[in-house]
Amino acid sequence: MKDYKELDLWKEARKLVSDVYKLTSEFPSDEKFGLKSQLQRAAVSVPSNIAEGFGRSTSADTQRFLFIARGSLFELETQLFLCLDLALISTADMKLVHDQVLLCLRLLNGYLKYLKSK
Repeated sequence: MKDYKELDLWKEARKLVSDVYKLTSEFPSDEKFGLKSQLQRAAVSVPSNIAEGFGRSTSADTQRFLFIARGSLFELETQLFLCLDLALISTADMKLVHDQVLLCLRLLNGYLKYLKSK
């Protein structure tokens, strides 16, 4: 593969960012610098680290950035549960975004497995 933009993983991570921004657009204004910002930054970190890792010259460097992306997915997942606990989001909204997080995790783990086998 010659371009990270061809990766289903990167495409789904971009969708995740869109989902998170839609979800947080309805947060109260006092959350602007709290969970809203944290959720958005964690989401943006996922496709950004995938792209950065793809541009690295060694497989070890690529994997390191993919592990950072995976960490951001776990961070985002935790923040979603916190938002649910604080009644900032509904169960239905949680499920929608959480399902996208899980899809990205599956794709990312598969890509890491593929890279390790090369």
